[in-house]
Amino acid sequence: MQSIASTPQEYIAALPLERKAAMEELRQNILENLPTGFSETMSYGMLGYVVPHSIYPTGYHCDTKLPLPFINIASQKNFIALYHMGIYLDNELLDWFVSEFQEQSKSKLDIGKSCIRFKRMDQIPYKLIGQLASKISVHEWISKYESVLSNRVK
Repeated sequence: MQSIASTPQEYIAALPLERKAAMEELRQNILENLPTGFSETMSYGMLGYVVPHSIYPTGYHCDTKLPLPFINIASQKNFIALYHMGIYLDNELLDWFVSEFQEQSKSKLDIGKSCIRFKRMDQIPYKLIGQLASKISVHEWISKYESVLSNRVK
């Protein structure tokens, strides 16, 4: 479910009422905890938190016109999704998140490679998502990304 909104504010405003509060709180927790240097934007029809071209001119290898993605959040048909590229590339971070999720949440973790799905808005661990957003600096993210990218090219 990609949005045609051109700004994060438009995206939030267009959400159904039952999703709006959860998405706003998720967004606020990310923005309050995101390390300096990341930018909020619309990315792939979702709210995106990216490394802007001003910091990483190379951009995303799949489409260099796009900034390097880090986190996306979206209101999908049956759930709210959080896409965190760091947990996809960093097993230590993934292990930390899984462990903390079990400690901080009553719900079962529904996770794919980089996608965490929340089917019940009242069970989103906002504080934990904020902690997750804070775990990797812009320069650490660029380094991890380039490391994995260079290993794939070999």
